Amino acid sequence: MAKMNVGLQMYTLREETAIDFVGTLHKVAKIGYEGVEFAGYGGLTAVELKELLEQLKIKAIASHVSLAQLTTHLDEEIDYNLTIGSRYIVCPYVADDDRQTEAQWLAIIQQLQVIGQRCAERGIGFAYHNHDFELLQQVNGVFVLDAMMKEVPEAALLMELDSCWVHHAGQNPQAYIAQYSGRIPLLHLKDMQKLPSGETLTVELGRGEVDLIAIIEASAKAGVEWLIVEQDKCTNPPFESIEESYNWVVKNYK
Repeated sequence: MAKMNVGLQMYTLREETAIDFVGTLHKVAKIGYEGVEFAGYGGLTAVELKELLEQLKIKAIASHVSLAQLTTHLDEEIDYNLTIGSRYIVCPYVADDDRQTEAQWLAIIQQLQVIGQRCAERGIGFAYHNHDFELLQQVNGVFVLDAMMKEVPEAALLMELDSCWVHHAGQNPQAYIAQYSGRIPLLHLKDMQKLPSGETLTVELGRGEVDLIAIIEASAKAGVEWLIVEQDKCTNPPFESIEESYNWVVKNYK
């Protein structure tokens, strides 16, 4: 089986990129990450970002793009991502007000299909990134995430599985990875810790309760291309956090 690559979701460093986008990418590359998943482009043109990535010798994995932007400016986003060498566009989130009812979810699923079909026509993959609510809410008697995968053809919709959010929802990440084997090119590796107060913290890989080793093993069997490190909030300095998590992956994935 092919070796999975290790990337970083740049949302982890959103405060740093807001100050110095280019310098932040330099630091990510220096740590050793092979690719990055974007959550914004730092005001750079596609050609400028392509040249920067070539200089740093890191790949554009994918881009998280809001559902609103995908609905109104899809071809612009596709053009940008094809230029920088990204193979995937990802819908990262559905706003709370837009997902209160089954009818709203059914409309969103239809939207995803339209977006995914256009992406397929243009030669780029389209994926959906889950949180926990897609595994807490249901449509037609099944979890929303499963409804998406059932209703939209694989050619139009892939999955970017956030394994930590699956765990947080009380489901088994390894089981989901196996169930959708071949349909999960991108997987978010994230760890979490529950505090006595009931609050949940995202932590550096290996410091929490998520069975990351089992998730990595399941991912390798399921054809995952990229293991993407993400930490929603860093209690330690973020560059230290992403370096610690990168080193953990290198040590534990062989």
